[in-house]
Amino acid sequence: MSEPNDIDNDEEEFAETTLIEAIENQIESDNPPAAKATFNKLTLVGYERDDILNLMAHVLAYEIDAMLDEDRAFDTQWYEAALRALPELPAEKQ
Repeated sequence: MSEPNDIDNDEEEFAETTLIEAIENQIESDNPPAAKATFNKLTLVGYERDDILNLMAHVLAYEIDAMLDEDRAFDTQWYEAALRALPELPAEKQ
């Protein structure tokens, strides 16, 4: 039988994998354009692919969390601005 921590770790791993897949899809489809632009910018300044994807996934997770907390639609304008601000991450919520 699985321990509760195993379940938590599996859920975290699934969420991380899903977010990274979403980012890869955004880059591939160039939608939003800020995704590919951010990926290219961070690549040019020396970030590794996995690090870039993790940073971008963090921004996506932050916006999804805010969207759910505030019961609102996805804020594409904020999301694109936050991507373009990378490697600076959004401020943590209070």
